[in-house]
Amino acid sequence: MAAAIAASSPKCSPFRSPEFNSSFLSAAVQLKGLCFQVKPIRRSRDRNDVRLVVTAAANGEASGGGRFYFNFTGFPFPLGPFLNRRTQRYEAVKDSIWLFEQEQALGFSSVSTNIRMTVIKLKSGGLWVHAPIAPTKECIQLVKELDAPVEYIILPTFAYEHKIFVGPFSRKFPQAQVWVAPRQWSWPLNLPLEFFGIFRSKTLQDEDLSTPFADEIEQKVLSSPEVGIGPYVEVAFYHKRTRTLLVTDAVIYVPMQPPECISNESLLASAKNGLAVRILSKGREVSDEPVVDNKMNRQKGWERMVLQILFLGPSNLLEPNASFSQMSQKLIVSPIVKTLVFSKVPEKVKDWIDRIARDWKFKRIIPAHFAAPINASRSDFLASFAFLDDLLEERYITRPSLSFLFTSLLGKAASYFPPDDMKTLSSLDQFLVSVGAVKKTVSGRNK
Repeated sequence: MAAAIAASSPKCSPFRSPEFNSSFLSAAVQLKGLCFQVKPIRRSRDRNDVRLVVTAAANGEASGGGRFYFNFTGFPFPLGPFLNRRTQRYEAVKDSIWLFEQEQALGFSSVSTNIRMTVIKLKSGGLWVHAPIAPTKECIQLVKELDAPVEYIILPTFAYEHKIFVGPFSRKFPQAQVWVAPRQWSWPLNLPLEFFGIFRSKTLQDEDLSTPFADEIEQKVLSSPEVGIGPYVEVAFYHKRTRTLLVTDAVIYVPMQPPECISNESLLASAKNGLAVRILSKGREVSDEPVVDNKMNRQKGWERMVLQILFLGPSNLLEPNASFSQMSQKLIVSPIVKTLVFSKVPEKVKDWIDRIARDWKFKRIIPAHFAAPINASRSDFLASFAFLDDLLEERYITRPSLSFLFTSLLGKAASYFPPDDMKTLSSLDQFLVSVGAVKKTVSGRNK
C-alpha cells in the first residue's frame, strides 16, 4: 500500500545534497570467499551526481556469494530479488550518517525500486539502525566496516517490506535493542511479531523522551486506525546534530536516473514491451523488437518502473516520458499513499506533519526508498502536503498568512498528478471502499 520512492537529484536541483559523497519467514544464506573493493569516487547514473561508493564482491564471481539471500515470502506478492541482493553503502553526512541500499522487486514483475537502511553514529560511538534491509554477508560486512557496535535497531512502520528483515538483521547483532512502531499488524493473518523473528522488542511512543537515544534522536508517531483493514503507522525521527528528518513512506523524491542498486537486467526487462505495456498502449502498435542494452532503454525501463509504482496502472507505458517528467525531481507524497491513506484521515496527517515542521528545524530528509538525502526545508515538506487543506473544513484555515498561501500554492503544484494516470488508482480506491478494505472517510467520518 505504501510504495514510495526517494531520490538523489541532479546538480542543478535545489534538493541535491552537497554532503552526499559518495516487506512469513526469511533466511539468510551466507557463502565464504568475500573480498572488498573500495571505489573512492564513482559517478552514479545521474550525470552530475558524484558519490562515495563502497561495494563488496565475492572473489570476482558475477553472482557475488556474499549477496546470496533466500527470500521467497509475502502475500499476495513475494518481494524479490529472491536469491541475490547487492548492497551499496553511501556516506550521507561525513562520519555521521550512512545509507545502505538494495534492490527490491515486486514479485515476479519487472518493477523494482530500492529499499534503504539508514545508519547513524551516536555520541556513544554506537550505531542506530533505521529500517534494516536484508542482512546478506556483504551488507553485514559493510556495517562492521564502520567499526562501531550496533546499539539500536528501529522498525519505523507496520509495512511488511521493512518488517521482514528486522528479525534476521537483529540476530546478526544480538546485543542491540530492537524498537518497533506501535500497533503492528499483518494481513491476511494478523501475526505476532515473533512470527517474523522479532523478539524482546520495545515499542516506540509518540514524543517519548525516555528512549535511550532521545537526547540525540527524537520521534513523532502517526497512527491512524481509520484507514481500512489495519491502521497506517509511521514514525518520523529527527537527528538533532545533523538536522536530518528520517521518514519511511511519507514523502518521496523521484530521481531522473535510476538508483545504482537496480540492475541493468531489471531495467532492460522493464523496457521490454510486455503485457502491461500492450494493455496500456491505447491501441497503438507495439513493437516486438528485442531490447538492446543501451542508456536509452535503461532509462525507459526506469521511467516505466516509476509510473507503475506510483500509479499501479499509468495511462501510457508505451511512451512514459511525459508523465514521468511531471512526477520526477520534486518533493511529493506518493499518489498511492495520498489516495489510499492520507486523504482518508487528513486531520491526523496534518497534525503529524505540522508538529514535525514546528518542532524540528531539519535541512535534509532521508526516506526509505530511492535516493537520499534530499535537501529540503520545513516549507518544502509542508508544501508537499498542501492537498490536505482541500480536504479539511474551513475552520482549519483561518487568517492564512502570506507564507501559508505561498506554501499551499507550491504544494498544489508539487503534488499535481496527471489525471489520466490517476484513473486506475481512483478506480482501485472505489473498489476497495466497496468491499470494505479501505474506508471512505475523511477525518474519521463518513464522507
